[in-house]
Amino acid sequence: MSHFSSIKTQIRNLESLKAALNDLGIAWKEGPAPIRGYRGQTAQAQIVIEQENNYDIGFAWNGQEYELVADLQYWQQPWSVEGFLQRVTQGYALHTILRESAKQGFAVTEQQKNADGSIRLVVQRWN
Repeated sequence: MSHFSSIKTQIRNLESLKAALNDLGIAWKEGPAPIRGYRGQTAQAQIVIEQENNYDIGFAWNGQEYELVADLQYWQQPWSVEGFLQRVTQGYALHTILRESAKQGFAVTEQQKNADGSIRLVVQRWN
């Protein structure tokens, strides 16, 4: 019986995911590599986040998106699972917007993190 849980996300771009994890100061390894779970069980993931308790967290491609895969009983992060996903998703969205804006010739003129945790981003393009 597998103890791994898979949580759906809207994360589809690996480079933006990596950048979001870096922004949060989360150490990760690139896979595909096994993540460690209960009683030596493993699952494959493209991003592996090792925890001190030897139970890993990973992001695994399911064909459409990167799912968060972990044995949630052994979650050992500074945030709850929901808080972790909110922070990763916000960083992912920011990096996706920055990447796509740059492709279309826009430059960031202002980036501000607000007291409520939201991010204000101003981009512009000159013809």
